[in-house]
Amino acid sequence: MASILGRNTVWTRLLNGCSRNLGRPTAKHHRTLAETIMLRWRLLLGTLIIAALIALGWLDHLSTVPGIWLMPVVVGFAILASGDILYLAEAGGMRPLPWTVYGGNLLLIASNWIPRACFGPKDVVSTVGPMAWPLLALGIGVLVVFFGEMRRYEKPGSVAVNLAAAVFGLVYVGVMLSFVIQLRMMWGVGALASLIIVVKMGDTGAYTVGRLIGRHKMAPVLSPGKTIEGAFGALAFACLGAWATFHWLVPSLTTSPSQAGLSWGWLPFGLLVGLTGLFGDLAESLIKRGVGCKDSSRWLPGFGGVLDILDSILLAAPVAWFCWAIGLV
Repeated sequence: MASILGRNTVWTRLLNGCSRNLGRPTAKHHRTLAETIMLRWRLLLGTLIIAALIALGWLDHLSTVPGIWLMPVVVGFAILASGDILYLAEAGGMRPLPWTVYGGNLLLIASNWIPRACFGPKDVVSTVGPMAWPLLALGIGVLVVFFGEMRRYEKPGSVAVNLAAAVFGLVYVGVMLSFVIQLRMMWGVGALASLIIVVKMGDTGAYTVGRLIGRHKMAPVLSPGKTIEGAFGALAFACLGAWATFHWLVPSLTTSPSQAGLSWGWLPFGLLVGLTGLFGDLAESLIKRGVGCKDSSRWLPGFGGVLDILDSILLAAPVAWFCWAIGLV
């Protein structure tokens, strides 16, 4: 009898201990709860951003002045992305002059609109070509970068590194965003939508397929979370997005009906833009790994910085522009 009571006492203690442990939040529980809250925040914020962009895009499509509704958005992106570049540069021990990066990128963005407003679209496009003004703005920006470094020069050191960081910021943000702008200015909101939809569908495919069946690491040192299976998923989703976009959305939104809805152009467009979008994501990972940062900035909880949102779009934009320019789509 005593032995039974003893055993019961032991079991009672074990059960009481288990109940106490079950009722006490663990570190894993806190981590799971934080991840759930962050996921909900990302979904909410992402939905709001997408809804706002759709509304502005539709208003811009209806407007008689190309880009009038989307211009403030692009200017805001350029300013925030310039701040991200400066944040990453500082983390890597570089000190480019902030005013040269901000000013140069704003000049690059403005160069896509000001000539059209002053001289008219036909004169500008037929005389020097659509990308001539952004290239001229880039040249002026580089001159300003050199001028700024000359003004603050005191002793030998990191001048070349600071020059390179500033010029890189102008090319990576200002020039690449100029390709995004020219898609809208030359072919309408539909062309801009084709870039964004295909790239973001690729991002969705990479994440979804990678989480479901991803087994083989694509770049284990550079980006451990990306898999080869996810890369194929990105291309498949990008092509799906391109097919849907060019069959339904683009014909109703482009300003060039003769180029809308070709029966075969969506496939190479989806493959090329999806591939460069995937490459753009890895490219920004390279920059962040090089300076030891997880995100390009901390101003947007759950997303990081603007560059973490735009990274795949920036490098895919020249490819999308080229596809439209040669009449592939």
